[in-house]
Amino acid sequence: MAETISSFWGPVTSTIECCEKNYAYSSYIAEFYNTISNIPTILLALIGLINAVRQRFEKRFTVLHVSNMALAIGSMLYHATLQRGQQQSDETPMVWEMLLYMYILHSPDWHYRSTMPVFLFLYGAVFAVVHFVVHLGVGFKVHYVILCLLCIPRMYKYYIYTQDASAKRLGKLYLATLILGSLFWLIDRVFCKEISRFPVNPQGHALWHVFMGFSTYFANTFMMFCRAQQRGWSPKVVHLMGILPYVKIQKPKTQ
Repeated sequence: MAETISSFWGPVTSTIECCEKNYAYSSYIAEFYNTISNIPTILLALIGLINAVRQRFEKRFTVLHVSNMALAIGSMLYHATLQRGQQQSDETPMVWEMLLYMYILHSPDWHYRSTMPVFLFLYGAVFAVVHFVVHLGVGFKVHYVILCLLCIPRMYKYYIYTQDASAKRLGKLYLATLILGSLFWLIDRVFCKEISRFPVNPQGHALWHVFMGFSTYFANTFMMFCRAQQRGWSPKVVHLMGILPYVKIQKPKTQ
């Protein structure tokens, strides 16, 4: 949307803009709400990271939480500057994150030493180069949606084979926040002209960031529960300060 005060970063060069006035509050932050709305994702990922490291979960979960934080930071850079270069720091980590989810969900017997992680790493590296040189545009969105769809059947399989009610609730929370976030994203994209005439902008894209932060946290926590159950670590879902769920495990002494 049109700028209201001077821009520190210069003219907008990104190919996508959201339904928020540019530089409405600061000459250093192009889209204020779309920038700060990534903070919950960083904090939730940090909580997940601390839990994974403290309880000595496998390193894949450490990488997953760090990936969530990196994606949120990249999104902040993009929305703060609206520069094409920073747009890459938002979109490319989105693909890398989905490749990581595919590895965790689909890797045979959850083993590290296989051709799958090597292939996914090379795939992600090639995509980063191609996207930087060509900038895929619509192709990026289609590609990202396909990667998401490839994860759904496996996620559903883990859900139906999980008997623990608290763990199933994590799956439901993941789906509910994903749907709500996607709805706000769609409204922001489709009805921007109408929203611009509102006395107060509901900031649909910022709400998308917040809900996706919770959605990824619930998804990560659910996968940690499933993995702990596979390893015989007697997982259970407990709550931080009685609110935020996380997985607590009890490893056998032999491990």
